[in-house]
Amino acid sequence: MATPEIIGSIRSTYTRTTCMVCEEKGIKYVLMERPLHAPEILAIHPFGKMPVLRHGDVELFESKAIATYLDRSFPAPFVFPSDPHLAALAEQWVSLVNTVMDRTLIRTYLFAYIAPKTADGAPDREAIDAVMPAVREQIGVLDKAVARTGYLVGEQFTFADINLLPILHRVGQAPEGAETLAAATHLARYYDRHAARPSFKSTMPPAGAPGRAKPTIAKT
Repeated sequence: MATPEIIGSIRSTYTRTTCMVCEEKGIKYVLMERPLHAPEILAIHPFGKMPVLRHGDVELFESKAIATYLDRSFPAPFVFPSDPHLAALAEQWVSLVNTVMDRTLIRTYLFAYIAPKTADGAPDREAIDAVMPAVREQIGVLDKAVARTGYLVGEQFTFADINLLPILHRVGQAPEGAETLAAATHLARYYDRHAARPSFKSTMPPAGAPGRAKPTIAKT
């Protein structure tokens, strides 16, 4: 079988999730480091967003679609539950994180630090102060969600957790985010526990937003 090729930057939380899926499943893959709108990405994603996947004749974009394809194309362990209710819960949390929380925690809060629109390039304090109530609210929702079992879905590690962990890592790199996470005791415990997973450690990105291209990386 052809080796899956993930194209994007490991600095991107969504590129990292697809790499984590491969790591969790023991899939040999290649990560081609490319910035947003790179020709190799635009050839697959109509808007040049990352990650994209090439696997033989298969080309896909959107991390959830890529993760589903990889999970169904390669043998166990599986990151999507087979039970209908648990599968729906995984979809529920992936959807909420991707459509609501990513916009707050990454696109607004974190980007006010790593990609500010200020004239001097300093962190956008106005944007940070304005978004912090929503950051605290959403972290509180996640704290409650993982309180009982230490997972987002039932009592098993699923793609819902894989999808969230890179976001929590990025939020914790900024001061208010780190403070908010530390105060959410259940979520802090959840993060510390799962951050010890080999798939999380082996995909640790450097700080900063997705940048210039780097060499292709083969993973086994």
